[in-house]
Amino acid sequence: MSSELTQIDDFTQLFIGDTPLIDTRAPIEFDQGAFPYTTSLPLMSDKERELVGTCYKNKGQEKAIELGHELVQGEVKQERLDTWLEFIKNNPNGALYCFRGGMRSQITQQWIYEASGINYPRIKGGYKALRRFLIDETDRIMGQVTPIVIGGQTGCGKTLLLDQLKDTIDLEGLANHRGSAFGNTTTPQPTQINFENTLAIELIKKQANSRLVFEDEGSNVGTVHIPQCVQDKTSQTELILLEASVAERLEVSMDAYVINMQQDFITQDTTNGFDNFSNYWLNSLEKIQRRLGLERYKSLLQLVNSALVKYKEQGDPEGFYPVVEELLVGYYDPMYDYQIQKKMGRVIFKGNADEVLSYLNDRSIA
Repeated sequence: MSSELTQIDDFTQLFIGDTPLIDTRAPIEFDQGAFPYTTSLPLMSDKERELVGTCYKNKGQEKAIELGHELVQGEVKQERLDTWLEFIKNNPNGALYCFRGGMRSQITQQWIYEASGINYPRIKGGYKALRRFLIDETDRIMGQVTPIVIGGQTGCGKTLLLDQLKDTIDLEGLANHRGSAFGNTTTPQPTQINFENTLAIELIKKQANSRLVFEDEGSNVGTVHIPQCVQDKTSQTELILLEASVAERLEVSMDAYVINMQQDFITQDTTNGFDNFSNYWLNSLEKIQRRLGLERYKSLLQLVNSALVKYKEQGDPEGFYPVVEELLVGYYDPMYDYQIQKKMGRVIFKGNADEVLSYLNDRSIA
C-alpha cells in the first residue's frame, strides 16, 4: 500500500512554502543536519537504529526489518504514532521523510494511514534528495545572480543597513555570528549543514531578484564555512563601502557588543546572565591576545575587568567605551585598511547609510 501513498518531488515549493516536515531519522542523524520547520519524530531511537543496522550487515534486510518491527511495537509503536498524529493535526499540509525516502518513511507513512486514514505525503528520495537539491540550487542561483557587496569598518552599521533592504542575504544572521572574535551570540551557531541548508532556502526564496546584497565576509563566519560558489561570486563583484565616524561606530558597537549582549545573556539566564556576559568578554579578548601583544592585552584586560565591575554594581556600561574604541581604532582598523587596499578596484560607491540607501534606491535595489 505504501507505494500508492503520496510522494512529493516539487522541492522548490516545499521550501518556498515553509512546509512543516517530520524527520523520521534517528536523533543522531537529525542533530547533524536537518531543515527549517522540521521536527525530529523518529521511527527508531539511536540505539534501535544501531541494532537494526548491525543486524542488516550481518543477517541481511529481511532479518533487519523483522528486528525493527520487534523493537517498535505495542506501547512504543503507539507512542510514536501518537506524536506523528499530533503533529499532523497541527500541520495538515506537511510531509515526512527519512534518509533516502525508503523503508523508515514508508513504514511511518503506512502506519499513519492505517491508524487514521490520512495519506500524509513523504518526500521522494528523502533527506538525501533534499540536501542534494539545496546544494545544486545554491550553485545554480549564485551562477545567475549579480551580487552587490556592502563593506566597511567594524561597527559602521552594515547589519543595520542590510536590515533596511529587502533583497539581502544576511550571512551573519544565518550563521548566528557577527563574524569577528567578539561575534558569538548567546546561542550556539548552526551546524555547517544547517547553515548551508538555510542559506540555500534564502537564495531560492529571493532568486527572482537578479541583484542580491551581501555583507563583505571572509571564507568563514565563526565556525561555519561559506560555500565556495558564494565566496567566488561575492569576492569578484562590485563593492559599496559604508562610511561612519568613530563616534557613530562606537555607539553601534556599544549597543551590539555591550548593552544588547548583556541584556540577551540576562534574558536567557536571569541567575548567571551577567557572569556569562563577563565570560563572553574575557574569552573573546583572550582569542586575540596574540595579535594584540602582551602589553596591549594586559592593558585592555584591566579596562574590561574594571568596566565589568562598574556595569555589574552600578548598571553603567560607561567603562566599556575606552575598551571598544581601542579595539575599533587600534585593533580592527589596521586589519581593515590592509584588507581593503586589495579590493579598491571593485569599489563603485562610498557614503554614509543615507547615501548608500539612496544610491541603492536609484538602482532599484533598496
